[in-house]
Amino acid sequence: MNSTVMSAQSATPNNKIKRSAGENIGTFLIYLIVFLFALMCILPFVLVIIVSFSSEKSITVNGYSFWPAEWSLEAYRMLFLPSSSVPQAYLVTGIATVFGTIVASFITFGAGYTLANRSCRYRDGLSLYFYITMVFSAGLVPWYMMCKALGCYDNIWALIVPSLMFNPFNMFLVRNFVRGIPAELNESAKIDGAGEVRIAFTIFFPLCLPVLATIALFYAIGYWNNYFNAVMLVNNEDYYSLQMLLFKIQSEITAMSNLVAGATHTANPPKESFKMATSVITMGPIIILYPFLQKYFVKGMVVGAVKG
Repeated sequence: MNSTVMSAQSATPNNKIKRSAGENIGTFLIYLIVFLFALMCILPFVLVIIVSFSSEKSITVNGYSFWPAEWSLEAYRMLFLPSSSVPQAYLVTGIATVFGTIVASFITFGAGYTLANRSCRYRDGLSLYFYITMVFSAGLVPWYMMCKALGCYDNIWALIVPSLMFNPFNMFLVRNFVRGIPAELNESAKIDGAGEVRIAFTIFFPLCLPVLATIALFYAIGYWNNYFNAVMLVNNEDYYSLQMLLFKIQSEITAMSNLVAGATHTANPPKESFKMATSVITMGPIIILYPFLQKYFVKGMVVGAVKG
């Protein structure tokens, strides 16, 4: 008995396993490759941030540099002047992103759950219908006429409602994920007297958080970067999206730069640094959002894309 206990203690996980020199070298190389790849991914972001704080003169003379000769806040001053419309555009885009993402995610979950439900008689035909919409489009003119008929013109709904027509790809992700959940849960809930709505939102909805977080990230990125709806459906500057407003300001700066190009003793407007500053303020919220959804993102994509 004592010998057995001693042998078991000697085999405890506390004992370190000795690695050979080749294994140590291989581990070091793997960590080095991952570190270099991560560095390659993060350096462009760092360069964008640094250039946004560089003066236009230093960019013109030295180009993009991690160590600019002269620092400047002129680009950010132009973005956030007291008379600037950027804060208003930020608010409009934020409201459209939050509201649109929540509603579109719920609609997509409802459609995906319905098509995965065995009691839905026409689920195969509906799935084919949604698939056809991924391949063929009615065109721009019918889309524009429908948006105007729904009252989505020159108001904030123009940035929300047209994109609520959920992406069929996201719907198929949800459908395949729901199919991977045991159908016995649905049957047992029906035996207990629960209806379809209660089953969907009290049983299946919490189980679908990984795929819902995935499609929510897709919708949030789409709403935040939405430029097309503002171009086609918004004339009132009070409802300009952030992307639309920044494009307009950038066009004005480019035109101003062309006007003063031949003039002397005239300060050049911060054309290049302004581009980088706009990139910083537009990519910031999405970068902040992603870490909160990262733990769900891979699982939702893999399971939703493979099962079914």
